[in-house]
Amino acid sequence: MVQSDLAAIKLIIDANEMFPSEYLDEMTSEYFSGDSQEVWTVAENEKEGIVAVAFCSPERMTEGTWNLLMIAVLPDYQGVGIGKAMMQHAESQVKGQEARILLVETSGLPEYEKTREFYPKCGYKQVAVIPDYYDAGDDKVVFWKSLKD
Repeated sequence: MVQSDLAAIKLIIDANEMFPSEYLDEMTSEYFSGDSQEVWTVAENEKEGIVAVAFCSPERMTEGTWNLLMIAVLPDYQGVGIGKAMMQHAESQVKGQEARILLVETSGLPEYEKTREFYPKCGYKQVAVIPDYYDAGDDKVVFWKSLKD
């Protein structure tokens, strides 16, 4: 990912309506400073340009624990394997930085049902539900995957 990709990434985030894109500049500042282990990955095609994005970051005070903090695919390109390919690519990128496990969290609200169904298809196991985490009635659902083969 390069800085000129940010406008396209904001469009992808906004099209998915899962989290606010106004945090993107803050989320990428450390990455673009060059002082970060964070992994940002984009997928492109000839027609649309950037169609997907993934963002992983190491968990502080752990050895080899990483978090997938964002994955998003343009709605017109969902359901054709781009998301799964992005997950596999992100996993290979963090393995190169000695990641042992990758954690993913998402909302327990009904509109996130497809998201919660996606992670097990990529080999993730649901390991926790934290009630009312994001807001009253909005649980945090945590998925886990070992990256050691």
